[in-house]
Amino acid sequence: MGWFSSSSKAPAPSQQYPEDDTSAVSSYHHHHPVVESEDSEKSRAFFSRHASLLHNGKRYMSMKDFVGAMAPAEKKIQNQEHGYDFLFKVADRKRLGRISEDDFVEFEEILRRPNAEFEVAFRYFDKNGDGRITFQQFKHILGSSTSSEAVPTDFHSDWFTLFVGKSERDISFEEFAQLLKGFQAERLKQEFKFFDPQGSGFIDPEAFKKIMLHIAQHKISPFVAQHLPSVSRLYPGDNISFANLRACYNVIRQMDMVERITRKAAALSEDGRVSKADFQAAAAKMMRFNLMTPMEIDILFHLAGQDFDSETTTLPIAAFERIFDPDWHSGKVSDTPGAFVATHSDVSDLVHQVVHLSAAMEALKSIYNFTLGAVAGAIGATVVYPIDLVKTRMQNQRSKVVGQLLYKNSMDCFKKVIKNEGVPGLYSGLVPQLVGVAPEKAIKLTMNDLVRSHIRDKKTGHIPLWGEILAGCTAGGSQVLFTNPLEIVKIRLQVQGEAAKTALDATPKHTAVHIVRQLGLLGLYKGVGACLLRDIPFSAIYFPTYAHLKKSLFNEGQNGKTLNALELLTAGALAGMPAAYLVTPADVIKTRLQVAAKKGETTYTGIRDAFRKILKEEGPRAFFKGGVARVLRSSPQFGVTLASYEFLHRLLPVDFGDLRKHNVINATAVETHINKSNRKSTAASLPDQGDFGARNALRVLNEINPSLVTGLYGGK
Repeated sequence: MGWFSSSSKAPAPSQQYPEDDTSAVSSYHHHHPVVESEDSEKSRAFFSRHASLLHNGKRYMSMKDFVGAMAPAEKKIQNQEHGYDFLFKVADRKRLGRISEDDFVEFEEILRRPNAEFEVAFRYFDKNGDGRITFQQFKHILGSSTSSEAVPTDFHSDWFTLFVGKSERDISFEEFAQLLKGFQAERLKQEFKFFDPQGSGFIDPEAFKKIMLHIAQHKISPFVAQHLPSVSRLYPGDNISFANLRACYNVIRQMDMVERITRKAAALSEDGRVSKADFQAAAAKMMRFNLMTPMEIDILFHLAGQDFDSETTTLPIAAFERIFDPDWHSGKVSDTPGAFVATHSDVSDLVHQVVHLSAAMEALKSIYNFTLGAVAGAIGATVVYPIDLVKTRMQNQRSKVVGQLLYKNSMDCFKKVIKNEGVPGLYSGLVPQLVGVAPEKAIKLTMNDLVRSHIRDKKTGHIPLWGEILAGCTAGGSQVLFTNPLEIVKIRLQVQGEAAKTALDATPKHTAVHIVRQLGLLGLYKGVGACLLRDIPFSAIYFPTYAHLKKSLFNEGQNGKTLNALELLTAGALAGMPAAYLVTPADVIKTRLQVAAKKGETTYTGIRDAFRKILKEEGPRAFFKGGVARVLRSSPQFGVTLASYEFLHRLLPVDFGDLRKHNVINATAVETHINKSNRKSTAASLPDQGDFGARNALRVLNEINPSLVTGLYGGK
């Protein structure tokens, strides 16, 4: 590691130390003074837990103590701690092979600063600790760390002269940080010239690979390194121009932004796959100016498309992840869209941390969603109500009673209602139905979500099938409190129209209020057992089917994909078909129990009595009367309701101050959250900002020269 040799060892506990000689080596006095902060106490407590050396009654950290405390657990397991013994040398400002408590607190304060990575790098080069770097120091440290096989750096180039002048003046902290920003681009140019001594403007593929690995090895996965020479096949002559080299370097250099754009493009596409056009469209939405050139996009898709058919124009996100992850090794990649590495619960936890509304805003948002849900439910109910009326009349028809076979089938019923009662007859009983839509939908959806949230695995976000069924049963059972009274009123209003047109019953039509008064409180819950027998199985079938259709049929959640209104409508409609038809027998029994029997019609005392009499008098087919009409009503009703709900949200958008305005959660933020939450260490973890400062400092030093620090943090 240059003049900070990693071979030096911290003294053993039994060794005697000379007194600290602060005059021998100047302390580091940067232009930013080190000020004790509220985190200083945490740093001192952290130091006390890990310092194992004693000298003159004071505790010190050895290199082993420091590395063991600072390096993340995963790096210890992989024996990749070397970058952290380098940081020990930076923190050891007196060059004594040990760190005092004040040294550690000062170093931690530096790591918490916004420019920590540049300050640590500057401290490494600032040999005298006077806040300036001589150009000779810079050349010596950089030159001594460069291997004999590497391309030598030309410190007399025009680029260096622009920074230090012909007199090679000293470099300030601000100038040093700016120099580091452009240093790699200068090295790129110098190394290209080295491998192109004739000035042809081209280098061979192997030279191209050497340059990329020398400059950006810490950012390049073994998979990408293996396929770097193949970039030459994109262009005539099988050689690499400087434009090609710079384009490839730019792709690697701005990989964080490339990853965000790619994941955004995958989330916006219907199948989770990404084409060049998808990538460019997503980049245009995310960036004010065009981020990447056509050549850079060609190289990106070429590297990601390895092992895929050359004619393939779209790629799954898993193909790109081989480029995003510097630790990715060769292996097969599925051609199907892959999911984020983050689990559902990880993302939920992150959203919970990022999105936090006040109690008042939460209440307003709930009212807003409830209102739109009620309106959407009313629209769905109104659209399919004529089908519901036909279904009810078909189910109430006694086929074994002479003169009572009014309708041959559902279509015949529909025609006769219009003929005898007019179009308004198709909407008899609509008002109580609309009154019941809001509380019914609210309770059903709320209870389903509530039970699912308690059953969901907190770590993986997985809900077992039995849990989904239980949530559906709970939702279906809870809604009966509101739906049964409204159902019985609606049904009696629906069937009284046909009675008025027959000679069997000349009873005048009654209003909904009259029916409620006539039934009383207990009467409103007549047939509640049959209602439960219908609604509990319906929701137990519907909600799990709906959830699985969204995932299996439309790939919801894969690569962050969210469904559009048409996909939600289709999933809701398809899920409603089996749920509606399979519970038709319970619906028939409920209808017979809740309808006021006419003269000469069979009456029923309960579910069992109704089941026996219907089976005996009309046969098993009677239990599926109106089944088709029920499917034709329930299936589109759920679809229309969900589609209307989505449309209303877009038509009447309201900003409640939360951050969930986009369908895609920042992939880097998710990754950072997961890395932080999953990091396990035998010791108490450092303050987050200091932890990131250490890793970023190692990254910056690796940008200068990978040979400066070995075994770095992988560029992550």
